Amino acid sequence: MNILDDLEWRGLIADCTDFTELRKRLATGKITLYCGFDPTADSLHVGHLVPLICLRRFQNAGHIPIAVAGGATGSVGDPSGKSVERGLLTKEQIVANVDAVKPQLARLLDFQVMPNTARLVDNAEWTDGVTFIGFLRDIGKHFTVNQMVAKESVRSRMEDREVGISFTEFSYMLLQAYDFYVLARDQDCELQIGGSDQWGNITMGIELVRKKLTRGVFGLTLPLITKADGTKFGKTESGTVWLDPKKTSPYRFFQFWLNVDDRDVLRYLKFFTFIGRDEVEALEAQHQADAGKRVAHRALAKTLTELIHGEAAVQEAVRAGEILFAGGTLEGLSEETFNELVGEVPTQRLASHLSAEVGLPVIEAFVAAGLCPSKGQARKDLEGGGLYLNNHRLTEVNGVITAADLLFMKHLLLRKGRKNYVVLSVPAE
Repeated sequence: MNILDDLEWRGLIADCTDFTELRKRLATGKITLYCGFDPTADSLHVGHLVPLICLRRFQNAGHIPIAVAGGATGSVGDPSGKSVERGLLTKEQIVANVDAVKPQLARLLDFQVMPNTARLVDNAEWTDGVTFIGFLRDIGKHFTVNQMVAKESVRSRMEDREVGISFTEFSYMLLQAYDFYVLARDQDCELQIGGSDQWGNITMGIELVRKKLTRGVFGLTLPLITKADGTKFGKTESGTVWLDPKKTSPYRFFQFWLNVDDRDVLRYLKFFTFIGRDEVEALEAQHQADAGKRVAHRALAKTLTELIHGEAAVQEAVRAGEILFAGGTLEGLSEETFNELVGEVPTQRLASHLSAEVGLPVIEAFVAAGLCPSKGQARKDLEGGGLYLNNHRLTEVNGVITAADLLFMKHLLLRKGRKNYVVLSVPAE
């Protein structure tokens, strides 16, 4: 399938400066394209995935992708889609953020394949030596204030008299236009992609290339991701869903995709994965036949988690879910993944430690955990086969829990029935 046909089928084209001409150009051979991202944090998040995965789609089709880290533009702040001005980062913060996201980009783009190897550049490379007067003379003269004010990102802020827009953010679009000009001049870049909120910035770049290099280039925007329930995409109760496993664990990342709204899952399969049309349509048929089986959800969660964190992380995430929701075995589970489970269920702390000699009667443990209101009820629940320790059913009413039962030398996982869990944390000796 032609790359543009694939993007159309996936619903990934919001706008294009000249769709017919871009299609003709792509039919003649490979092109170089770019997408920029400002390093406002020390990790990318799921909101970055659509444009970066789109770069990979072009690379898979034989084209050359460039990821532009905004060491310069990130120092200014993009007003697009923002109702208030961003806080300014120090140069040291920006450098650290760029370094932190490089490994994440390496999972999304192929920096080894030949001949269309992906490239990562920092726009600070071509702006650090530019003087303010020189920029005004060489770049600023090609645009009118009327053009700049007409852009949605600027106009919406100017209409808010209380917030307004600083000259710093007002000038952002000139810096992004300069990026396109430099990449077109030095790396023969012909296409810029980005979210639909970048349309004004992209068209400014196209205009600058036309005036400075007397040649045409293209812009293509992708839709901003929405959720069917109206809430913001990429946010959960615990905050932003990051690509860095230290900020959002693979388990939580997996659960984010597994729990997307039924109305969104098929769109997200098209937006975020490389799964082909036939397989997506097969998943759609299964989803429509019985959404409760969550076949499409599992495909989405597994595919995205493997892409960002690898196959081993998928297996750990699946096992963690099986432990919580299907009473799966804890054998071989890593402590890191278990710690994620601790965050998903209530946790109680025992007042005293356990040893080989000093134990805790199982009946008392379930009362201490709050799973049973009394020892009498705990006995009835155990005799009825409803109490579990570390997901093993308990059968001895007079059984005792000792240090040998501890998980990672400090935890006990108690369960009543199918889904009522409590973690008992035990103090060290």
